[in-house]
Amino acid sequence: MRLTRFTDVALRVLMRLAVARDEDDPPTTREVAATMQVPYTHAAKVVARLQHLGLVDARRGRGGGLTLTPAGRCASIGGLVRQLEGPGEVVDCEGSAPCPLRSACRLRTALRRAEEAFYSSLDPVTVADLVSSPTGPLLLGISAARPVPG
Repeated sequence: MRLTRFTDVALRVLMRLAVARDEDDPPTTREVAATMQVPYTHAAKVVARLQHLGLVDARRGRGGGLTLTPAGRCASIGGLVRQLEGPGEVVDCEGSAPCPLRSACRLRTALRRAEEAFYSSLDPVTVADLVSSPTGPLLLGISAARPVPG
């Protein structure tokens, strides 16, 4: 199974916000995008979705920026990945060229179980867990060189 780029960016944005230290000067979407080395437009879409999920607060204008909500800090990675990836099959047995084995296939069931095992292994992991050492200090070091807004 492979996560979409959207989910990858969302997890990295949450991790970056989890180590934000200065509550008076929270990072902007543009700054987080630069730190995480992702396009601003992509980061903006991710932030909008995370805000909709109640994981991020975004304030506009002077003194604005992004902050992680308490729900965002303790969010289950498994639950979050499920929400961001959405429902779907690991393989498309019914697509434009349906698989001839679909009526008696055991692979589809095995892949569903494997996918659920993947998510279940991520369920106990939280955003806060992801930024414990050595990741948190590394993120702080990367973030210390905040880009000058342009």
